[in-house]
Formats: sequence, C-alpha cells, structure tokens
Amino acid sequence: MSEGQVWFVTGASRGLGRAIAEAALNAGHRVVTASRTESTLGDSRLVHIPLDVTDRGAVFDAVERAAGVFGGLDVVVNNAGVMLYGMVEEATEAQVRAHFDVNFFGALWVAQAVLPHLKGGGRLLQVTSMGSGGGMASVGFYGAGKAALDALTDALAMEVERFGVHVTNLQMGGYATGLFTTGTTLTTPDPAYRELRKELEEMWGDDAGPAPETAAPVVLRVAAMDEPPRRLVVGSASFDMVQELARMRAEQYARWEGLSRQAPG
Repeated sequence: MSEGQVWFVTGASRGLGRAIAEAALNAGHRVVTASRTESTLGDSRLVHIPLDVTDRGAVFDAVERAAGVFGGLDVVVNNAGVMLYGMVEEATEAQVRAHFDVNFFGALWVAQAVLPHLKGGGRLLQVTSMGSGGGMASVGFYGAGKAALDALTDALAMEVERFGVHVTNLQMGGYATGLFTTGTTLTTPDPAYRELRKELEEMWGDDAGPAPETAAPVVLRVAAMDEPPRRLVVGSASFDMVQELARMRAEQYARWEGLSRQAPG
C-alpha cells in the first residue's frame, strides 16, 4: 500500500492549517505540522514540530527536521498567519513589525527553507487572501502583508518552475478559522473612527464564514494536479467578490486612461 505524499503544514494548530492537515491524513498522506501551539491531532502518520516562523534560524532547523521524519517533503502548505485589526493611523510600530514578521517574513523564511527539498517535483502552496488585490479599511495591514506575499509568490513561481517546483498562490476566502479571535491583535481605537467602525461591523455582520474543512478538499486537489494553477481564489462567494473588484478597478483605469497617457513612461 502506498504511503502517499509527505506534507509539511505551518500554522496547523487550528483553523485552515489544522483542517488541511486532517484532510491530508484522511487521504492517506503523512504529515508534519509546525506551529507555536502543539497540534492535538493523534495519528502515527503525523509528527508535530514546535515553531515560531518569525525566527529564521528556527525555521530552517525545523524544515530539516521535518524532511528527515519521513525521508523528504512533497507538499508544503505555507499557512501560518495572524491578524492586526485597526485603522492605519492607530497601529504602533511594534504592532506593524510583529504582524509583517509573521505574515510576510515568516512565510518567506519557510519558502526559502523548503525549496531545496521540493526541487524535482514538489509543491509549495502559499496561503494569501482573496483581499490581497486591494486594501480594506481596518484590515489594511493584513491585506498589505498578503499582497506582498502574493507578489513574491508570483516571482517565486517563475524562478523555480525550471526546477520542477509547482507554486500555487491560494487566495483564501473568508472561513471560520479563528483568525479574528485568537489570531488577532487589536489597535487602540481612535474615537475619530467610531462611525466607520460601526459601518464596517454592520456591513460584515456576525457570520464568521464557512468551516475551514470545506476548503481543504480544494487544497488537496490542487496538490494532486500535474499542472496546478499559479493562483486560485478558494471560495465561491469570494470568487464573485474578486471578479467584481477586478471589474471596478478596470473601470477606474479606463476612466483615467487619458490622464495616464499624458505621461510617456
């Protein structure tokens, strides 16, 4: 009986990472999880490695350990992430740097560390966001970090395809991952933004979104494709939103085309 692939999943103690790890195990794969909080998944085909992705040296050490557990790595899900919730003016330097240390630099360190193990046919799945194409009030730092990772992933995919590494940018929709609760840092609210906050809360409502387990089968399907997409919006409702945002952006460009063409560059 085949032992399946070897998966390495970061941020796997809860939410999307945990759901993907469980789905991979159920599909017959072997899984190494990494997170600051220990995984509670009990399975002989799973090994957990404690890891803070902001520590580059620790990331490289953890990846070497992960590769040694089952004799290599086939699929890496670069998923660890946090949320900084608040208006741009409100955030402190420490909050912003800590946020990018996880969501951008942490993902970068993981990508750099796993690439030598993926050359020759491995898969790197970078978890970004359906909102990475533009900013949204109160979650601008999250969007900015994911947009930076989105752009970096496009470049990375071009760089490593000649080595047989398939890189996919998973632009995740809104799922009930706990990101807005246990994974969130809050700024100190400025009263000047009280009305905007109220408008945003009314617009978003109380719906946390579907369970992350509903997205995991799509991730497994991408990992199994011979020619996976370079970018994929994961979520039906989110796909519609991304399409609408793209349409609105195209209209804006077209509206100001005359002014754009007044410059020769």
